[in-house]
Amino acid sequence: MKRILMTLALTGIFICGVTQTTYAQDDQTSANEQSPTAADATTPVAKESVSVKLKEKFVEGNPFYMGLVAFSLVIGLSFCIERIIYLNLSEINTQRLLEDVELALEKGNVDAAKEICRNTRGPVASVCYEGLMRIELGSDAVEKAITSGGGVQLGLLEKGCSWISLFIKISPALGFLGTVVGMIQAFDSVQVEGNISPAVIAGGMKVALLTTVFGLIAAVILQVFYNYILTKIESLTHEMEDASNTLINFVIKYNLKYRQ
Repeated sequence: MKRILMTLALTGIFICGVTQTTYAQDDQTSANEQSPTAADATTPVAKESVSVKLKEKFVEGNPFYMGLVAFSLVIGLSFCIERIIYLNLSEINTQRLLEDVELALEKGNVDAAKEICRNTRGPVASVCYEGLMRIELGSDAVEKAITSGGGVQLGLLEKGCSWISLFIKISPALGFLGTVVGMIQAFDSVQVEGNISPAVIAGGMKVALLTTVFGLIAAVILQVFYNYILTKIESLTHEMEDASNTLINFVIKYNLKYRQ
């Protein structure tokens, strides 16, 4: 439910921003058309920024396919933001957690070690807790529980990544589709007029190619976030593996000390 609300909110913000940009550009165009020629000759033209140019080109593109590309970008970013928040909250001080667990096991207090893991967020603590739940059955049972719990936690870490990968592939595909459709419309206009007009062909090709440009931009943005997410997942996976090996050593020491 939270993810749906986040997606709807981001989509609404993006649509409002595009609408305001379109209206502002229309007003600016009308004002420029009504301004005197002499004032234009004497007033220096300010250099437009890259963001302003991108907004202008976005408005000039095919509204339908540009809307699809924008929708794909917004939904993909919503998944990226959700994953980044989740992964950042999953990070903990693993070294301190293991030290507390080791201290509790050295005192023979397994319940205290379980309580420490239960009250700590993140996949590392969850894996350690699963292992401690089987401590009475020996180190082999602990290792199997850790392996099983690690698979579950890894699935939770990678949740939603397939959707991000999907939108990375869809965004340029939608741009290419808009380009093909725009080229077809340009040649249809040439066929209707009966002569090859460079202005007609150039205008149609320009609108068509803009969809490809923004489709590729959306894919690049999502790819950057996707690689960052994969890096965080890989880091957490390594922490789980290291913590698991350390916990097994703790369990072996505990069994040698208290179960002989």
